[in-house]
Amino acid sequence: MEYVNDINIQEAVIHILDSNSEEPILNEYTLELNEDIYKFLYRHMEKCLKDEELKTAVFNPERNIVKEIVQDYLNGIDKDIVSLSKELARQLFIIMKGNVNIPACDLIVASLITDQGPLIAILKMDYVKNFTHQVDFVDDKIGIGIVPQSAGLPGSSQRIQKAAFIKPIREDQRFDLWVIDKQKKSKDDDEYGTNYFLNSFLGCTLVANNRDMTKTFLKAAETWTRSNVTEDADKAERIRTTIKSKLKEEDSISIDDISTQLFHEEPRAKEEFSMFVKGHGLEDEIAVDKMWVEKKLKRVRLKIDKSIDLYIDEETYHDPSRFEIQRNGDGSINMIIKHVINYIEK
Repeated sequence: MEYVNDINIQEAVIHILDSNSEEPILNEYTLELNEDIYKFLYRHMEKCLKDEELKTAVFNPERNIVKEIVQDYLNGIDKDIVSLSKELARQLFIIMKGNVNIPACDLIVASLITDQGPLIAILKMDYVKNFTHQVDFVDDKIGIGIVPQSAGLPGSSQRIQKAAFIKPIREDQRFDLWVIDKQKKSKDDDEYGTNYFLNSFLGCTLVANNRDMTKTFLKAAETWTRSNVTEDADKAERIRTTIKSKLKEEDSISIDDISTQLFHEEPRAKEEFSMFVKGHGLEDEIAVDKMWVEKKLKRVRLKIDKSIDLYIDEETYHDPSRFEIQRNGDGSINMIIKHVINYIEK
């Protein structure tokens, strides 16, 4: 997966979208990017671009206003960020008026220069409830209370639910935009709207990338191991260690080959493992996202016999002078933490 690591915000505009109103409140000016505002926007964009839910997508072939006006801006045909942002806001507001369950928001549109080229960022900033004090004078005495503010923007430590980072469309590129579209968990699919941000607003389709395939492979392998190796910690540890080693050492992995390596004496398990993992939408050959693997496998979290939680960094886990797996020969293992000179309770 291509990662955006360097962000430079050129211009940004904010608009107010509330479907309870007849019209959106559209800004006529760009934001003043002073130090505080720049830092606020930068942190949100950085968090989005590092989010585990960030996906890659391509625009659908049919005509789409968002795709067309953003491409006009990125290709230098229209260089007015305010006009661009107002049209994007109008398009989203039309969709919001058609579904009263879509939360009101401030929409931020920004022009970026990045290490992956120029981008247009679209951030849907759903309101969060904040509280502030209120000072009243009662009989010449000061009374201070707490009142809610229902239109607060998410703080820098909070995660945005919907965002897009759009690239210039070029021939033969694998994807056109990065997108976050987190769904609110609900028994009623219509409570938050179903994929309106991807389908109705952006008009795009998600495409799998190396990170998605690597994540899916690791998750599927773990799911199979939990379901099929329940009373043999020794075997489970060997499976997990082998898979992690392959992910760290190889640029690509063949599901059939690793299945053969894991279960060369168990033809049934070999076939079941391979079929189960491929059943998650994977081809036999998986290109490994090394950056994601390095980050994901940096720490090992173990849940031991449902009663012990253990967090270990990868280096310590493989350091026999500090941590050791002893195999007892009956399927059980001993996990030994060695040479402890300091510990605290939490």
